[in-house]
Amino acid sequence: MNMDELKIGDEAAKGLGLLPRLMEDVREIYLEDDRPWVVGYSGGKDSTTALQLIWASLIALPPERRTKPIYVISSDTLVETPVVSRYIDQTLHKITSAAAEQGMPIVAHKVVPEVDKSFWVNMIGRGYPAPSRRFRWCTERLKIEPANDFIKSRVAEFGEVVMVLGVRSQESATRAQVMSLHRIPGSRLSRHSSLLNAFVYAPIAAFSTDDVWTYLLQNPSPWGNDNRDLVAMYRNAASGECPLVVDTSTPSCGNSRFGCWVCTVVERDKAMEAMIDSGEEWLTPLLDFRDKLSATQDPARKRDFRDFRRRTGHISFIKDTDRVMPGPYKLEFCREILRQLLETQVQVAREAPIGEAPLLIQEEELHEIRRLWRTERGDWADSVPRIVRETLGKDLDWVAEDSVAFTSDDGELLDSICAENDVPTELVMKLLDIERASHGLKRRHAVHTRIEDAFRLDWRDLDVIVDERRRDLGIDGDTTDEDEAELGFDAEEEGGR
Repeated sequence: MNMDELKIGDEAAKGLGLLPRLMEDVREIYLEDDRPWVVGYSGGKDSTTALQLIWASLIALPPERRTKPIYVISSDTLVETPVVSRYIDQTLHKITSAAAEQGMPIVAHKVVPEVDKSFWVNMIGRGYPAPSRRFRWCTERLKIEPANDFIKSRVAEFGEVVMVLGVRSQESATRAQVMSLHRIPGSRLSRHSSLLNAFVYAPIAAFSTDDVWTYLLQNPSPWGNDNRDLVAMYRNAASGECPLVVDTSTPSCGNSRFGCWVCTVVERDKAMEAMIDSGEEWLTPLLDFRDKLSATQDPARKRDFRDFRRRTGHISFIKDTDRVMPGPYKLEFCREILRQLLETQVQVAREAPIGEAPLLIQEEELHEIRRLWRTERGDWADSVPRIVRETLGKDLDWVAEDSVAFTSDDGELLDSICAENDVPTELVMKLLDIERASHGLKRRHAVHTRIEDAFRLDWRDLDVIVDERRRDLGIDGDTTDEDEAELGFDAEEEGGR
C-alpha cells in the first residue's frame, strides 16, 4: 500500500478508520527483510504515536516471527528541559521492561554527545557564543551526530538499517518536500538524506495533529504510560515536541518547542515560562540563566563578552569595513558563566521537588573544560577546581599536573615583567605553553613550527589594529552597522574560530 493513498487528515475519525490497513503495512515492511529497525523517540506526541503504532502492529504477529531487532533511541543533549528529560528517562525504562515481558524484540537506548562536543564544553570550554537562528552550532553536535553514530554502528553490524521516524508531512513543508525527494520508486521507504545504507520509514506521515491526539487518547500505551500525562505536559508547556533530529532537514527546536532549557535560538522560552506558570516554579533559576545567555547576543554588548580574535588567534574584518568580527567568549566571561551555572545548580537542588533536581553539568564536562582552559586558553590560575570548590563546596578527583605546569603566581610575575618590557603577555604565555606541551618529548621537530605560527598572529591592541585598517581602506570611521557584523561572524568558521 502506498502511503500517498492514505487520506488521513480530513477528520480524525475518518483517518483513524484506515488504521487496520496501516498496521498491516507495518507488519509487511517488518517481515519483508532482515534489516533491523531504529525508531527515533523524543517523548513527544508524534514519536509516541509512531512507536505505539509499531508496537500494536507487531504484537499481533506470532512470537516466532517477531525476531528482527528494533532499537528505540532517544537523543539526550544533556541540557534538556528537566521535566521532559525525567519523563523520557522513565519512559525508556518502561519500554525496555514491557518489551521483555511481552516478548517484543525492542530495546531502548539513550544517545548523548561525546564529552568534547557537549554544549558546556563548547560554550564554556572553547567560548562558543550562545546559539542563534543564523548560527545554530549546537544541533549538529548535540543531536545529529549522536543519533547518526548509533545508526552507523548498526549499519556496520547488519549492513543496512531502517530508520523509523514519527515525522508528519503537515508538520513541516520542508520536511514533506525532503521526504518526497528521497522516496524510492515502488517502495514505501525513502533513502536517508545523508547516511549510506540507511532507509527511512515514516508510518504516520499522513496523520494530522487531530489524528495523533485521537490515536493516543483512544489507545493505551503498551509500555504502561498514561497518555493523558503527555497531554498535560503539552498543555502546561503550551508547546510542541522537539523531534529526534537525524539530518538537517528535520525540524529542529525553537518556536517554543520542548527542547534544551538553554536554547537561545528563540527570543523567549515560552515553553519554560508556561511550565513555571503551571506550578513548576523551581525551574525559574534555569529560565533566568538562559535569559542571561540570550542577553550576550545583543549587538551593542558583544565586545563586553567576546574576544576580538578568533579561536585561531587571527583577526578578521567584515567585508570591506573596519568592523572586527566577534570571536569566542572571553576567558573571564567563561569563568563567570561556569560560576553562575554551578550556583544555579545549587539553587535548583534546594527548590526542586525531592528526587527531581537535575545535574546541569556533568563531572566529565568539568574535567574537559579544565583541560581546554589549561592547554588552549592560558588559564595558569587553574580556575575550574577553585570555582567548583567555592560553589559546590567540594573537590573532584582532579588530574594531577606535572611539575612544569604554570600557576597564577607565575602569571602575575610574567604580567609585570612583560609590562616593564612592553611585550604582550599573551604572546609570552603562548610561547611558554608551547614549550611546556613539548617538555620531555624525544622528538621536538614540531615545536619550531608552532613557535613561528605564534609569532605570525597579531598581538597588538584592538584600537591599533582598527586604526591601521581604516588607513588601508581610506575611511574616517565605522562603515557598517551591528546587523552586518552579525552576518559577518556567521560567515566565518564555527564557534568564533
